[in-house]
Amino acid sequence: MKGRALDDNAQVMLRYRNGARGLLWASQVAPGNENNLRLRVYGSRGGIEWRQEQPNQLRWSPFGQPTQVIDRATDAANAAAARVSRIPSGHPEGYLEGFATLYAEIAQAIRAARKGGPKADKAAHFPTLIDGLKGVAFIEAAVRSSARGGRWVSLPR
Repeated sequence: MKGRALDDNAQVMLRYRNGARGLLWASQVAPGNENNLRLRVYGSRGGIEWRQEQPNQLRWSPFGQPTQVIDRATDAANAAAARVSRIPSGHPEGYLEGFATLYAEIAQAIRAARKGGPKADKAAHFPTLIDGLKGVAFIEAAVRSSARGGRWVSLPR
């Protein structure tokens, strides 16, 4: 779009260290997709899909079987999902609760790092400074690729 420093629509081909490939599509101009963050992963056993607009459900599609819908805070979800669920099943959980969970994970790590604090739960996960730097490097590589007409750009290791 004229006058913009970055693209409003990006399609990025990905190649991971283990040989897996991926595709990232990010758009601010896709009609009908307000904040429709959607993650889809396909592998040798099937595929999974999660949508921000339906945050309580994960769709699991194993090869040769019907798609299954796994609801948050039910027996179908695993212990890691249950640990970070804040409200009972049947109530929508999502955007704001995601930030609350992130802050709680970080607070747990800070308390554990203090002398005499409680030991950190090994299951606690949150992004680090290194993760942020990797994210910035990814965005910079995507911008360089766009400036070069979509040519492949490798990330620093």
